[in-house]
Amino acid sequence: MYICSTQKKYTNNNGLNATKNTISPKSIFLDFKEITKAGLAISVLFSSIAGYLLGVNDEHPFKWSVLLVLSIGGYCMVGASNAFNQVIEKDIDSLMDRTKNRPVPSGRMSPKTALIVASLLTILGISLLYTINPKSAMFAAISIFLYTSIYTPLKTVTSLSVFVGAFPGAIPFMLGWVAATGEFGIEAGTLFLIQFFWQFPHFWAIGWFLYEDYEKAGIFMLPTGKKDKGTALQIILYTVWLIVASLLPALGYTGQLFISPIAAVLVFLLGLWMLFYAVKLYQLRTAKSARTLMLVSVSYISLLQIVFIVDKFLR
Repeated sequence: MYICSTQKKYTNNNGLNATKNTISPKSIFLDFKEITKAGLAISVLFSSIAGYLLGVNDEHPFKWSVLLVLSIGGYCMVGASNAFNQVIEKDIDSLMDRTKNRPVPSGRMSPKTALIVASLLTILGISLLYTINPKSAMFAAISIFLYTSIYTPLKTVTSLSVFVGAFPGAIPFMLGWVAATGEFGIEAGTLFLIQFFWQFPHFWAIGWFLYEDYEKAGIFMLPTGKKDKGTALQIILYTVWLIVASLLPALGYTGQLFISPIAAVLVFLLGLWMLFYAVKLYQLRTAKSARTLMLVSVSYISLLQIVFIVDKFLR
């Protein structure tokens, strides 16, 4: 077994070029970033922090200690899911250009080591979140289970995997509220619903512009199985549902989670912005338009969360 090695060229005793594996703190750090998908984990963590800030109030005051534990525990939760995913998918990852250089399929990290890392992250993440409250730990455990045990295996079987994957993908935003209040009610459910509907246009856009790469590994992402009008139309429909869900806090029926009319207008404009690019994908049906929609969707969810937070603390 070896872990987190890099390859360096050297000249052997026969004067021939060869390679050898070397281990360094830098290589360990870089492979840890890759096995946990640090960029993705941090962006998901932002949702949890946003949910926490929305949940704090006079009854449940802001605490730096809770935010720190939520941040570390949340990263461990997402990192564990990603690490388990890369162990399970090591063979199909080696078939795709965008994943073949990951630590496990490239051989820099053994599957056994990756499994140990994933298990330790799971234990650490759930334990940390349990110190906040039991519900936070429960939702973290559910997220890891759904992502690794159901979503990941389904990816090569059916496009319904995106529907299943939307559940663990929607938990982080809700998790922040639960960490702040210790309660799961209409407020946390609304945050869950917003990020749940967001998953579909986001991941179908990814599935569109990476269609050929996914096809190599037999991964099903698009709802019709093709880059056609049917898929593009569903992207539009789910974007509309996302806009509706995002505006629910403005109607006064979501408990302590609500936004002002000004914030509602901003959220609606953000929704129209994303809908515009969903329609563009329907019209053009190109990889470039799908990539653009994916980037817009990432901006949308981040800006929406910022609008929610700013509106809460300014009104």
